[in-house]
Amino acid sequence: MAQIRSDCECFVYIEAEQARSNRSFSGDTMQQNELGNSEIFVSELCLGTMTWGQQNSEAEGHQQMDYAFEQGINFLDTAELYPIPPKRETQGRTEQIIGSWMKARGNREQIVLASKICGRSQMMDWFRKDGSLAQVNPAQIREAIEGSLKRLQTDFIDLYQIHWPDRPMDLFGGLAFKAHEGEANDIEQILQVMGELVSEGKIRSVGISNETPWGTMSYLKASQMLDVPRIVSVQNAYNLLNRVFETGLSEITHYEGVGLLAYSPLAQGYLTGKYQHGALPKGSRNQLFGRLQRYQTLGANDAIDKYLDIARRFELDPAQLALQFVTSRPFVTSNIIGATTMEQLKTDIASVELDLGDDILNELEQVHLLHSNPCP
Repeated sequence: MAQIRSDCECFVYIEAEQARSNRSFSGDTMQQNELGNSEIFVSELCLGTMTWGQQNSEAEGHQQMDYAFEQGINFLDTAELYPIPPKRETQGRTEQIIGSWMKARGNREQIVLASKICGRSQMMDWFRKDGSLAQVNPAQIREAIEGSLKRLQTDFIDLYQIHWPDRPMDLFGGLAFKAHEGEANDIEQILQVMGELVSEGKIRSVGISNETPWGTMSYLKASQMLDVPRIVSVQNAYNLLNRVFETGLSEITHYEGVGLLAYSPLAQGYLTGKYQHGALPKGSRNQLFGRLQRYQTLGANDAIDKYLDIARRFELDPAQLALQFVTSRPFVTSNIIGATTMEQLKTDIASVELDLGDDILNELEQVHLLHSNPCP
């Protein structure tokens, strides 16, 4: 059995044995994990796609998918919102690129495909045909799924996720809860529509994203009380600079059989060291878009310096060190990687071959204790 340990900062997380109980081994380097209790098995690395259609061309997206598929990655994550940053004129291009690739390769049945409906927004009024602001209500769920299916050129989506909560709350940066007034669609109603889509064969399973412990338990409670689908995954940020998931959510997902799909494992590139101390590489996302404030907090540079020093002393690629830390956590079902170049992608995928021994893990933990979650 996995053991539960609580340290002085009240972090609760599951410590893995050498053989993780929720994994099945195929004999290849890339391992397959069950997506919650869905009987759907996904590769331990998932290929993220949010740059395709803006930073990356269709041909480059196809090249990335070809290589990832050859290396044993069967899991693709996208969204109706992509590419990022979101724009009216580019919205949906990423799904179109995935759809054209699957059609050309004829491999839809070999791919586990995840997409997302846009969460509630007070800014984006260009998603829906009638000009309504984005929200997660029955009508918009149905419109969103039909749009995604058309762009992806498929009859079904394996995992359909709510991109962010449909209720007033602060997201992306900060630990304090702040109550807000405003509308919110009923979770039970959301799951009922998802259940109809499952029955119609348009989706196979349901997931949530950017959720809190309360939100996750609310979805689980609703599925227990009603005849509606049970969520199988939660997609949240998780990396060496942001281990907030370990507080509360890791215990919930362990006991409730919900998998973490970890996004931003490289902290949007900061854990590679390329932005350290004000560096701004030409062509990088920070140079192009300037949207990485989540990882520009006080104390972030000090923590990154220490993680980079560990990589240097153990003669490891810092990106591979950061990635394999995430992949190897027992509550992580799949680690969502993303790249804008083939060189980056090859480095990222090769991270699964890295064996993080106790010495390395202990040093990472010491840095975390001194610099806990500088970028929540």
